[in-house]
Amino acid sequence: MGRGVVVGVAVGVAAAACVVAGVIVGKRVKSRRKWKRVMGVLRELEEGCETTVGRLRQVVDAMAVEMHAGLASEGGSKLKMLLTYVDNLPYGNEKGTYYALDLGGTNFRVLRVQLGGQRSSILDKDVERQAIPQHLMTGSSEDLFDFIALSLQQFVEKEGNGFTPSFVRRELGFTFSFPVKQLSVSSGLLIKWTKGFAIEDMVGKEVGECLQQALIRKGLDMRVAALVNDTVGTLALGHYHDVDTVAAVIIGTGTNACYLERTDAIIKCQGLLTSSGGMVVNMEWGNFWSSHLPRTSYDIDLDANSPNPNDQGFEKMISGMYLGDIVRRVVLRMSQESDIFGPASLRLSMPFILRTPLMAVMHEDDSPELTEVARILKDVLEISDVPLKVRKLIVRICDVVTRRAARLAAAGIVGILKKIGRDGSGGITSGRSRSDIKMRRTVVAIEGGLYTSYTMFREYLQEALTEILGEDIAQHVILKVTEDGSGTGAALLAASHS
Repeated sequence: MGRGVVVGVAVGVAAAACVVAGVIVGKRVKSRRKWKRVMGVLRELEEGCETTVGRLRQVVDAMAVEMHAGLASEGGSKLKMLLTYVDNLPYGNEKGTYYALDLGGTNFRVLRVQLGGQRSSILDKDVERQAIPQHLMTGSSEDLFDFIALSLQQFVEKEGNGFTPSFVRRELGFTFSFPVKQLSVSSGLLIKWTKGFAIEDMVGKEVGECLQQALIRKGLDMRVAALVNDTVGTLALGHYHDVDTVAAVIIGTGTNACYLERTDAIIKCQGLLTSSGGMVVNMEWGNFWSSHLPRTSYDIDLDANSPNPNDQGFEKMISGMYLGDIVRRVVLRMSQESDIFGPASLRLSMPFILRTPLMAVMHEDDSPELTEVARILKDVLEISDVPLKVRKLIVRICDVVTRRAARLAAAGIVGILKKIGRDGSGGITSGRSRSDIKMRRTVVAIEGGLYTSYTMFREYLQEALTEILGEDIAQHVILKVTEDGSGTGAALLAASHS
């Protein structure tokens, strides 16, 4: 009897152990299945974002062809290829005190620059920065420009005796970083808003005149001497410091590029004459599109839910406005496939809650436990207690999205160089081989926080540039950070056009 009880108990314990073991094994199998689904999402992302050298060269060719088409006729390309009427870039002999306003996204800046009349001789510079109030980004044009003029008025009132005498009219360069149909160096019509601005009554208006009237309302004796895009300002400052600068690229909240083109290549304006034989062309390259761009379902959804669907396709793949949100969309998809992030977070469904600077912090977190990743997931997305392997997964997602963006930006830059014969091939119409071309030193001025502050992005871009061009050619191409070019460059252009 006793032995039977013992045997029964033993069988019961064994059965219970088997049940427990079965539950554990079942959980492990279920966990593995969940992880497998998540890794499937990651593999799909990696494949969709693939940027082989061959593919990048296709993007290069497409960019050069679209540039050519945009110069041939209005509306002939997704690239607007806008004339700037800047035909002489600063050379360094400019002298005096000049002002600049820089409206280029989420921030607004006021600058005063003293030039010494010798190359790279900027004697003094004062800068004030402030955020654009959200309501002004969607209000009226008069409200926006009155805010700008008031900021400038307060800035001028603070200056000391060593600056412009009160009886001398001040000259102003205005960096306006939105698509403009330029009418002259100092005037242009707003084509459309980007970067979150949506002031309907402003579209089609003359931007320089709007600012000039606001200055008059504030009683400021100041003339808008130059209306420029931020890339044009950056090119001007780059050229002021280095005459081999032929192009400028902004890679920040938004993205754009401009370059110095031969006047005779601007076919849509036949008979256009300039004293220098060249003119700066504002590409508005954020709107570039090609079937060779590696687009994913996340890009398609982001575009469909944006205020400007089927527009600014290149910008949505490479600029700081969007990269963080692409990462968020990938993480959201993974959370729908599995519970590896714990209970569902409502914040994960909020567009643009994960800003690109925070994404960059996670990507570049080199701590053993990825503490910054954990902190941002908790503070921003309200996802807590994430295992280390999941934190590593987040870093990997950031890497895939950033690498694609940087490599596409590099392809865009090489596309410009190809169009003007500075890529070692002699340009898109040349039949010469690379060995026949003597490569000239070529400088591209670059500004924007995505490039200047995000080390991994910068390294991936440079790496791709070298891969596309080859080391022999790439050594002649210099990407030069041009600090504060969008502001100081506008002041330089005001000086050279006064």
